[in-house]
Amino acid sequence: MGYQNRSVRVTANTRRAVLLMGTTIAGMSAQARGVVLLVLVTCLWGSTFAVVKTLGELLPPPVLIAWRFLIASVALLPLLLIRRPAWTPRPDAPGAWQRGSLWRDGAVLGAWLIAGYGTQTTALLTTTANRAAFFTALSVVLVPVWLMVSQRRRMPTLLWAALPLAVLGLGLLSWEGGTLVAGDIWALACAFTYAGFIVTLERMAHRHAALPFTLVQVLGVTALAWAWALVAAPGSLWPPAGAWAPLLYLGVIATAATTLMQTVGQRTVNAAGASLIYALEPVTATLFSFLLIGEQVGLRGALGGLLVVAATVLSQRDGGNQSSEPHAEAPAVQVQ
Repeated sequence: MGYQNRSVRVTANTRRAVLLMGTTIAGMSAQARGVVLLVLVTCLWGSTFAVVKTLGELLPPPVLIAWRFLIASVALLPLLLIRRPAWTPRPDAPGAWQRGSLWRDGAVLGAWLIAGYGTQTTALLTTTANRAAFFTALSVVLVPVWLMVSQRRRMPTLLWAALPLAVLGLGLLSWEGGTLVAGDIWALACAFTYAGFIVTLERMAHRHAALPFTLVQVLGVTALAWAWALVAAPGSLWPPAGAWAPLLYLGVIATAATTLMQTVGQRTVNAAGASLIYALEPVTATLFSFLLIGEQVGLRGALGGLLVVAATVLSQRDGGNQSSEPHAEAPAVQVQ
């Protein structure tokens, strides 16, 4: 009963924070609204670490992910019905892409996403929410390394400075915890899988319209998560009463709504500004972890987190140009 009460309290507190931030959007200029929307998206992504950690006390990871994405799929369906013409292939896509490629590409990216969400949810069972957030943020640093190894691309100059900063930051985060726990390893694996998602998405994003491509990825994660849940936790598929409020928050607000807000926000905010806002996600995760579940960060952890954020910002710059890679926390979103 204590776990259920805490789950409801976490979700209620987060909902109040969202409503408070949402009231500041009306009456602003288009660019200001875009910035506020992306800040709100980043805060919502940051809040998920505390919510998922609390919910992990009630549900096994595959069941949690399965329900989260099933709810998100249902929430996105009305938008898809409104934008039915978007199911046709993009006219500027190279080659004769057929509708079947939408499902094929969505399934591939869905596999990367289920690996990312699975490792992240498993990590939160044994590590703190704020540490998991900073470890996961390394996916931004790992993307150019992945591209250098797999596609023989040039290593960006500033990445040579970002990598040691990231390693030092992780060392300080781990040192503060006293030891490297299994959850830290899972969180690091999450960063690698999210980096793989971003690299794969780079090859596929231009082929399809945003909304159907997003929904197909969400459906792919839903199908894979339910298959995983049926195998790994067949006796725990129905959530207890205390889990429904956090699940609805994760599915409707933190997955479906953030996808829409990210699309709208990035219409008026360029990639440079968006990437800097997204780099603050582990900071917001640390704040929400303190406010919602009482996690605290010491001096070494704060310094380590600051170094990780600095590394993510540096890794997105190359000679003053910002990359336009999407954020890994949400399925693919492209501005049309």
